[in-house]
Amino acid sequence: MKDSVRVRIAPSPTGFFHVGSARTALYNWLFARHHGGRFILRVEDTDVVRSSTEMISVILEGLKWLGINWDEGPFFQSERISIYTKYVQSLLDKEKAYYCYCDPDELEREKQAAYKRKQDWRYDRRCLNLTPAERAEKEKQKIPRVVRFLVPDEPVSFFDIVHHEIKREAEDIEDLVIMRSNGIPTYNLACVVDDYEMGITHVIRAVDHITNTPKQILLYQALGLSMPEYAHLPLILGEDKSKLSKRHGAASLMSYKEKGYIPDAVLNYLSLLGWSPGDDREVMTTQDIIMAFELDRINPSNAVFDEQKLEWMNGQYIYAMSDGELCDRLRPFIVKYNLLDAEEVESKKEFIVKVCSLVKLRMKTLTDFKDVAGYFFDDDFEYEEDGLKKHYNTDTVKLLNDFLSRIEQVEGFTHEAIEENVRGFAETNDLKARQIIHPLRFAVTGRQGGPGLFETMELIGKERCLTRIRRFIDGFKG
Repeated sequence: MKDSVRVRIAPSPTGFFHVGSARTALYNWLFARHHGGRFILRVEDTDVVRSSTEMISVILEGLKWLGINWDEGPFFQSERISIYTKYVQSLLDKEKAYYCYCDPDELEREKQAAYKRKQDWRYDRRCLNLTPAERAEKEKQKIPRVVRFLVPDEPVSFFDIVHHEIKREAEDIEDLVIMRSNGIPTYNLACVVDDYEMGITHVIRAVDHITNTPKQILLYQALGLSMPEYAHLPLILGEDKSKLSKRHGAASLMSYKEKGYIPDAVLNYLSLLGWSPGDDREVMTTQDIIMAFELDRINPSNAVFDEQKLEWMNGQYIYAMSDGELCDRLRPFIVKYNLLDAEEVESKKEFIVKVCSLVKLRMKTLTDFKDVAGYFFDDDFEYEEDGLKKHYNTDTVKLLNDFLSRIEQVEGFTHEAIEENVRGFAETNDLKARQIIHPLRFAVTGRQGGPGLFETMELIGKERCLTRIRRFIDGFKG
């Protein structure tokens, strides 16, 4: 382990901040925090056409939502072009790189033709062998040129903390373009320069990049730079075992916020997609995860994203919250679903907190609140279809009508008093308690299940309960 850990996340702002990118950021951050190191944010925005300030904002928002704070940055590659140019010129001066004047469209046609013949294709170094006169003529004609790195004819091997020894033969690596004709560096060159300049000690990134690592190692060697250690993270797959994509559900990390997930729960779940603490723990505090996190506990096998497992974990976090904290987190959803307006949320906070206490065990996400608690706020609710088939009949309506005259007389409308009257009514009429409890719940809430009926009725209040029972009875008569 190097003395001072320095890691980075280097997203490209060309699309949404996905679960895979969030997991990569998280592992870097956990590793830095575990070792008291530094976590650096670098934005790889050299793709001018596809990069956008909107996506940069999405990346920053996603990191902040998860609670991943960075120590340095954000640094933008688009502001560092002169630095990359210096390193490219160094390679040209050492004759470890050369100008290539080939038409990229022509090269692409050659490549596709080779693939159709089921043959491998690699650039044949035709521009490396240009004579000075040929090169001068192309310069005179101002033919667009790129800079290619001259790959040494020797194999590359390196140790990966997750996948261990990896070797790549020289013939598998073509002379890669390191600077485009517009003067913008390509990914591999910019990545090497930035990681060196920023003192990165460990490159922790997705396994997709493992094919880039030999190329980058060759660039480090050609430039005479010290190299970081590497750890390539397993893929995250959907439940169908294909690579996770937006067709499996959420298109971006922030869509989980919109779906009512708790950031700590998402962080906890993401941490377990490829890593484990070495015991049976699953629900862990962020600090517990930091304390346990080490790269050698990452499993090289691909991880499967199970949204049901994430829902379960999110439910655990919701249930563990204080009722007051849950109320605060629910504010935007209560307003969004028109249960209350913003001012009412504040004035009725005590009521909402009591509702939270009753229903949070039934919630997996914050968006569940509308379904499990909507009837506390809206008297004009819809009845569940299955419940109507079961309870909307002459016998039930007569039973509720008989009970109504009894419950109207209850003075202190506490859950104890309600329960005493319900059970007393059942006993008087030679019924089992559930024979009145089930239809009463349905008349008061429109649901066949829910939290304790007596506590629910107490919180809704006597007049509102009576109104709902009468509505049910009158609706049947109508």
